[in-house]
Amino acid sequence: MAYNEFLADRIRQCLKGAGTTEEKKMMGGLVFMVNHKMCLGIDTDKNTKQDRLMVRVGKLPYEQLLGQKSSRKMDFTGRVMRGFLFVDPEGFDLDEDLDYWVERALEFNRLL
Repeated sequence: MAYNEFLADRIRQCLKGAGTTEEKKMMGGLVFMVNHKMCLGIDTDKNTKQDRLMVRVGKLPYEQLLGQKSSRKMDFTGRVMRGFLFVDPEGFDLDEDLDYWVERALEFNRLL
C-alpha cells in the first residue's frame, strides 16, 4: 500500500469533529470513511509517483469542481467514476487547499 503518511495525518486533523471516522486500506492506498461512508482517499499514482487525493463529491457539483485547481476525473480502473475526483499535489499542498477539498467531501457525505 503506497500512500504518504504525512498527508494521512493532515487529513486526520481535518476530519476531527466530522463524525465517526474510520480508515481502511483499499484501492492501493488509504480511504477515510466518515459516518460509515467513503469520503476521501489517498494513494501514490503509479505513473507519476506523486501523491494524489481522491475526493467523493457526488454527481451534482462534479462538473463545477472538475475545473478547480489540479482536479481531474477519477479513472482508477481506466473507467471514469463520476462523482469522484483526483486532486494532484498542487491542489492540496497548502493547508487551505486541503481544507477546501475535505469540506467538499464532507458536504457530500452529509447528504448520504
